[in-house]
Amino acid sequence: MPITTIDKDLESLTMTIVADFPVPLARLWDAYADPRQLERFWGPPEWPATFTRHDMVAGGRSNYYMTGPDGSRAGGFWEFTAVDAPHSFEVLDGFAHEDGTPNTDMPTMRMRYAFEETPSGSRSTMTTSFNTLEQLEQLLEMGMEEGTVSAMGQLDAVLADLASFAAGRATEAQILSDTQVRVSRVIRGTVRQVWDAHQDAELVKRWLLGPDGWTMPVCNLADAVGDTYRYEWENAESGERFGFTGELVESEAPYRSVTTENMIGMEGPGTLNEMTLTPVEGGTLLAIVVTYPDAATRDMVLATGMTDGMETSYARLESEVLASA
Repeated sequence: MPITTIDKDLESLTMTIVADFPVPLARLWDAYADPRQLERFWGPPEWPATFTRHDMVAGGRSNYYMTGPDGSRAGGFWEFTAVDAPHSFEVLDGFAHEDGTPNTDMPTMRMRYAFEETPSGSRSTMTTSFNTLEQLEQLLEMGMEEGTVSAMGQLDAVLADLASFAAGRATEAQILSDTQVRVSRVIRGTVRQVWDAHQDAELVKRWLLGPDGWTMPVCNLADAVGDTYRYEWENAESGERFGFTGELVESEAPYRSVTTENMIGMEGPGTLNEMTLTPVEGGTLLAIVVTYPDAATRDMVLATGMTDGMETSYARLESEVLASA
């Protein structure tokens, strides 16, 4: 059990939990920065968490839900008010309805995590500040302390799982729900380098090609929110051609962009693609949450080998673009 002290201060309306870990500071920080790792310990074992958004930057937001043994869900959100990697982050921590909107009937707390090196590894200090004594007592009665202790009891195993952590470079797709898939890949390069590689049409034409044998004759980027984009690919041997078009609906350089996507020539609803770039040890974690219109469309796209094609493109991004930057 990593927790060393728990202190409830009824005068200052805070609860502080200190935990020590036999791992480097960067490793501990990445467990919170990478949603794939965070959701392995944020919820208690019987209520595992799924993060559908995780923008670990000041002004960013995280959305998550925990699934109970009977399939019921309890939602939550974080609004990041400060981030100082790898030393601290602060959030407004609240409850959410099933659709992700804040539940204003429940209290919102301020939570600060501080991380520091120790002679034996690293330490986290989580301080939760409540607005009133009644709020603190309400949440303690709901089992907040026990739930937090139970959740953090899983963090030791996550931090010790160095094999999967090190193998996390390859592109992987994780099904989050009937309509959502998260595609993740650690890319060797800074956040700015990876972001810029998505904003320069000539660079995009060099790496966003999928399997060998394809070219990208059309690459019209969306420069500002509200602009449309158009990508077209052509097989050099057969002349086969396909493409996508869509609109840039959100952009927070260099950390987050959100686009719609429709296949050219195909009718019906398209997808919503939310890309987030997060600095982690060894490079930048690129995560794209894709929202499909339904589970059938999700499964059809995954069956096309989408993940393998994206891995080929991201490997090319590293070797051909970032290596020469």
